[in-house]
Amino acid sequence: MNPNTAAQPAAFKTANSATEVLVRSSDLPVYCPRGDEMLWNAHPRVYIHLENPGDSARCIYCSAVYRLTE
Repeated sequence: MNPNTAAQPAAFKTANSATEVLVRSSDLPVYCPRGDEMLWNAHPRVYIHLENPGDSARCIYCSAVYRLTE
């Protein structure tokens, strides 16, 4: 275990802490886990298929929902 994480667990967010992630068409292609997550390697990278505004898809590993807003 990383001693920095163990000493300050509240300072680190967990992988995919957001259960719904809103994305724009400019963010495509979308994958999970996202690069800005603290634990970016929490599970294998999965590309999320979103094509039209309003589309949503769930990550098969962590159940985070990705929704295309525009």
